[in-house]
Order: sequence, then C-alpha cells, then structure tokens
Amino acid sequence: MTYSTVMVALAFDQPNACRLGIAAELAERFESRLIGIAASELSPPLYYMSGAQAERVLVEGLAAIKLRLGELEAEFRKAMGGHARELEWRSAIEQPARYIVQQARAADLVVCGAGTPSVLTDPFALADPADLVMEIGRPLLVVPPNVCRIDLSSVLVAWKDNPEARRAIVDALPLLRQASHVTVVEIVESEEDEGRATALAGVHDVVDWLSRHHIHAVGEVPEPSGDVSRQITDVARRVGAGIVIAGAYGRSRFREWILGGVTQHLLEQTSRCAFLAR
Repeated sequence: MTYSTVMVALAFDQPNACRLGIAAELAERFESRLIGIAASELSPPLYYMSGAQAERVLVEGLAAIKLRLGELEAEFRKAMGGHARELEWRSAIEQPARYIVQQARAADLVVCGAGTPSVLTDPFALADPADLVMEIGRPLLVVPPNVCRIDLSSVLVAWKDNPEARRAIVDALPLLRQASHVTVVEIVESEEDEGRATALAGVHDVVDWLSRHHIHAVGEVPEPSGDVSRQITDVARRVGAGIVIAGAYGRSRFREWILGGVTQHLLEQTSRCAFLAR
C-alpha cells in the first residue's frame, strides 16, 4: 500500500505555502502523482440583486474567481516543479467542499489546511476540514499554517477501539512505515481499573498488529487525568510527535462542536499535522 496519488486543496484567501510544501514532500517520498485543486462560488446575496447592477456584479465576481483560480494554478505548478512524477490541476466555480469531496475519488490522500477556532467558515470560499472529513471517504492530512514540513521522527496514534480509528491506522500505514518512532496511546476517561486493563489489552494488540507490518511501536495508556484532548496533546508534546493519527468523530459531530472533542481539537491545533479518517 502506498499513496500513488496525493491531492492538495488550495485556499482562496489563506496562505498555501505550507500545505504545498508538505504535498511536495509526500510526492517525493511516495513517488506520487500530484493533483492540485481549488474552487469557489459567488455568495448567495449577489443573486438577489436585480437589473444591470446584478449583472455587473455577477460578471465581475465570476471574473475575479477565474483570475484567482489561475493564480492558484500557477502557485501550485511553481511549488511542485520537480517534486512529482506527474502534475494535474483541477478547479471549478463551485462550492469548495462539495467539489473537493467529488474529485477526491481520484486520490489516495488529501492534504488541506487546518480549521480556524471560533471563526465561521464561508462555505462559498473555503472548504472547512470538518466538512471534508465527514464526507470525503479518503484520509485527510490537515496542515496547520505554520507547519511546513513532514516530521516523521515521531508519530502518535491516538487509539480508540472504534471503526474510525481502525480505518485511520490502516490508511496511515505508508506514513507509519517511514516513521522513526511510533507511539500508540489510548486515553481512558474512566478511572475504573477494568477500563484501563481493557485499554492496555487493546493497545497491546495494535502494537502487535503493527509489528506484523514491520513497524516497531510502543504503547501506553496514561492514568486518567481529565480532558482527553489535553492528555493527547501532552503525550504528543512529550514524544515530540510531528503527526497525530486518529479516527474522526467517533461520536456526534454536533456534540463535539458544542462541547468540544478530540477531532475538533486536532482540526484546530497549530503545532503538528493531523491525519484523520472516518
């Protein structure tokens, strides 16, 4: 298993240098074909105007989008020159998340930017990674704006015995094979001894399974100490993880949005990349 095709989603109004740099590095590591993708659509209020003013605004808006799409293609091709065996560009005047989800059928892995805490995303201009991970059907590598290289010296698997985490670790096998150090951690929310014993047994199985794929890993189940997201961050910091691998939204996305949760935290944190699958 490898990533024969990597897709990188560019943003209209955010810096793209780091996600482009990481996509280029992935292409070199896995000798991948690279697809750059971008989309935007006019916001609905424009359509409620009438007469000549509405027509003028519509024409100018579409022209601005086409111009920006051309700029993004040029940025993509310049950044990727010499890094990939094959380059392709895809763009459309369409809602970004919907277009990227549709086109992701052509990729093994999709690289995108991180979410912005406490800021509502304009769905007509920017694909929210929280929307992508729910629908895309491919693993998503979420890149914070200040992380511009893949650090595989240490990778953390945030394990939870659910279908999402199982799919994530399988999808991440190519990255895990190149990691120098792999840690599998499960955070137990209950202080009951039985819960921790079950978690330890599960982590042991995952570590053993990885060894069958020629990946050396260590496992741990810390003593319960409060917020799960904070504990994962503490472990990631301690082991120097450059990437956290996790299943996305093991519980209701709405509940995570209201109460907070691991997936939401990983989408918004700025210290390391997050590899998410659902």
